[in-house]
Amino acid sequence: MESLKRRAQRIWARLVAANRAFEEYYARPYSQAIAREKRDEDDFFTLVVLGEALGVPDPAAYYNAELLPFVFEDFHAWHRRMGMPRSPLDHISCC
Repeated sequence: MESLKRRAQRIWARLVAANRAFEEYYARPYSQAIAREKRDEDDFFTLVVLGEALGVPDPAAYYNAELLPFVFEDFHAWHRRMGMPRSPLDHISCC
């Protein structure tokens, strides 16, 4: 019984290693594009959540207020990427 368990663990370790190798082989050429797309999605999400504070009318602003704590962590990097040298919001000063 113990031999079967060790054998299963070895097989599982090989499968995990093969999975990593295939992922590396297929995903590596696209990793920059994937990272850029994720960053663009995150930027859009931040814009949607902070839209009301930036002056964009938003009918779901009440629900977006619950997401503000998650956005504040990356706010400085976001407004720098958007080309704003200073924080566009009066009540958030990060620079």
